[in-house]
Amino acid sequence: MRSAIPLEHPTLLVALLLGIVEGLTEFLPISSTGHLIVAGSVLGYTGEQAKVFEIVIQAGAILAVCWEFRVRLGGVVRGLFRDPRANRFVVNLAIAFMPAAVLGLVFGHAIKIWLFAPVPVAIAFVVGALVILWAERRQRSRPDSVRIDDVDSMRWTDALKVGCAQAFALVPGTSRSGATIIGGMLFGLSRRAATEFSFFLAIPTLFAACIYETIKNRQLLSVTDLPAFGVGFAAAFVSAFLCVRWLLRYISRHDFTPFAWYRIAFGALILATAYSGIVQW
Repeated sequence: MRSAIPLEHPTLLVALLLGIVEGLTEFLPISSTGHLIVAGSVLGYTGEQAKVFEIVIQAGAILAVCWEFRVRLGGVVRGLFRDPRANRFVVNLAIAFMPAAVLGLVFGHAIKIWLFAPVPVAIAFVVGALVILWAERRQRSRPDSVRIDDVDSMRWTDALKVGCAQAFALVPGTSRSGATIIGGMLFGLSRRAATEFSFFLAIPTLFAACIYETIKNRQLLSVTDLPAFGVGFAAAFVSAFLCVRWLLRYISRHDFTPFAWYRIAFGALILATAYSGIVQW
């Protein structure tokens, strides 16, 4: 949906709304990027600066994860080079980080040009939902397929497989968390182990993207945008913190099937409005 007067810079209200959308969707298997593309289109804030804004507010969501797992991360930092478990944890994160990082550098520009639009996002929503439904049915029918119950039991080959799954999230609408969680489950991780590793993997992945995009597009930023960026950052932090706490409780008793049906409904709505002409995306 196109605003009559597209925004060159985000207002405080737009920044607040997009920050909340980012925080609530970053760690759920429903694609924060896809929701931000659609929300930005509805609010009239699109273009190159909007993409930089989205990357910056992702840092707020990642800080929420760092705060939630501060004890675990602090133990890893203190045990680095001395504790084999801490060393293995860091190595696994580095290995899992590499596939998306390399492919993002190679294909990132083309993806932004051709796929950062509501209709391609909607298609990815539906396809991703079908994968989630299949993965959940597979784990229910084959409970013996779960061989890793916690992150510390992962081998470097497990980390590499999850990293390859994360690379699919370069396609907007796929969902980074969805790709890593469902990929982890398909490769033998329990639902909780896959979810926690997805949280940890988000830290280097999204911080690296934030730093890279901010430096690359620094000419698009101005001092006048700092208040709006600050509001979006803070909103993403608070909403992501609440969402992470909720998700950790949710997965102890439920699966991801409801998120798959939400993805199908959301994607179908976008496609229906686009092809009927009701909304000009």
